Amino acid sequence: MNSSTATAWPAPAKLNLFLQVTGRRADGYHELQTAFQFLDYGDQLWFAEAPADSIHLEGGLPGLAPEQDLIVRAARLLAAAAGVRRGARIRVRKRIPAGGGLGGGSSDAATTLVALNALWKLGLDRADLARLGLQLGADVPVFVHGRAAWAEGIGEQLIPLEQLEEPWYLVIHPAVSVSTAEIFSAPELTRNAPPLKIPAFLSGAGDNSLEAVVVGRYPEVGKALNWLGKHRPARMTGSGACVFAACEDRRQAEVLLQQLPPPWSGFVARGRNRSPLLERKDI
Repeated sequence: MNSSTATAWPAPAKLNLFLQVTGRRADGYHELQTAFQFLDYGDQLWFAEAPADSIHLEGGLPGLAPEQDLIVRAARLLAAAAGVRRGARIRVRKRIPAGGGLGGGSSDAATTLVALNALWKLGLDRADLARLGLQLGADVPVFVHGRAAWAEGIGEQLIPLEQLEEPWYLVIHPAVSVSTAEIFSAPELTRNAPPLKIPAFLSGAGDNSLEAVVVGRYPEVGKALNWLGKHRPARMTGSGACVFAACEDRRQAEVLLQQLPPPWSGFVARGRNRSPLLERKDI
């Protein structure tokens, strides 16, 4: 697939500005409270028509069979739900690190649902696509809706939070990949954080219930938090491994980025309350 002749669809990264585990349901899923904000940084995807029932992916994660990739699963789920036999050639350029807590797989799946709904002219609305996305992962609906949001339940109950500031962030990937399933199944995870109200969060309350577990199992994440914390208030996003800090301006973030010790990597990005995906005119 020649991506140079097609327009790229964005699949932005997200940050969890806080994340609390408030309980555990009988089905094993965890009750959460979190706040999502998008970044103007992420993966890119291109889509083209293909023969019926053919979903072909280029550029997926190394070592992951295409049929297990959330992009392919999203495409097949959409076709089945709409009752159509359509095909697509999809190319992805990955920039969001896997196992980093930035929602790369969920964002790719959401962009796939939105883009193929447009390409195949299915006419499903955002609520329909979000319901499908929830079958792929709890974070997918927030990417489909594309608004910064307060989330509860397992992450699917969303309230827009478009009054958030949109600072420049430094995001650090400390050269480890964290398994979300491992962290949520950890016996030492605290699962009874007291529920938080939105005004309290907006005034600075809230932390990440998963952070202590991740740091205990992945010391490099703790080192990154400590290093960044010497410069700016730092926090882990999602289930890790990435950590982030809001900076005074872009220049401060870029200066800190240049000082990262090896083998860490990172990037500077602006917080966005409206996903770059919503800027597409053909959805």
